[in-house]
Amino acid sequence: MESGIDKLTPELEKLLTISHQVKEYQKGDYLFREGEAVKGLYILRSGKVQIGKVTPDGRELALKICGTGQMVGEITVFAEGATYLLDARALTKTSCLKIPVEELEQSLEKDPSLAMAFMKWMGIDQQKTQTRFRDLMLHGKKGALYSTLIRLGNSYGVEAEGGLLIDVVLTNQELANFCGMSREMVNRMLSDLRKQGTVGMKDGKIVLYNIPKLKFDINCEECPIYLCKID
Repeated sequence: MESGIDKLTPELEKLLTISHQVKEYQKGDYLFREGEAVKGLYILRSGKVQIGKVTPDGRELALKICGTGQMVGEITVFAEGATYLLDARALTKTSCLKIPVEELEQSLEKDPSLAMAFMKWMGIDQQKTQTRFRDLMLHGKKGALYSTLIRLGNSYGVEAEGGLLIDVVLTNQELANFCGMSREMVNRMLSDLRKQGTVGMKDGKIVLYNIPKLKFDINCEECPIYLCKID
């Protein structure tokens, strides 16, 4: 197995046998931009990549962060003239495999079990994006922030004394981008949560001390964990 790739299912590991390139990106580089022609599927070997889009008024909306062993594509296969629907930007120095879309399509045609596994991944990935938009659109600013904190905890949480440490450093602006609101609003809401003892900070990272309260305040629907993530 390629170095650093350990999250693919046994069926999806077959993707690693397809002809591919190793690509390197520096922090801030784009793997692809919204509207560009689909060129391939990316599998991360190391680093972190943010998936998002820029709204018509110029605001950045972040949807998820992908890490080592995850696939990044936001693609439609077997669709002539398909374009990427979102942006993919490296948050850190990133190494990945790039599988040309033509090679991917040929392999899917030849291997039904790989095709089924890939379709399942695409379906779950789309569900994650849809539930993110649901939280942003239906539950207001509180729902956007609280659900983002819960998702970050499910994706990057590690047990800490008295709480769950979100083991990824995010500035308040980056967190605001996930919530579709201003940095100032996020600052105020986080300050209120800290005063309540619901969240805290440790070494520049957020600690969740009362996840049940966050869920209660936004009428959490208790989605399956595999959907309630930000990766």
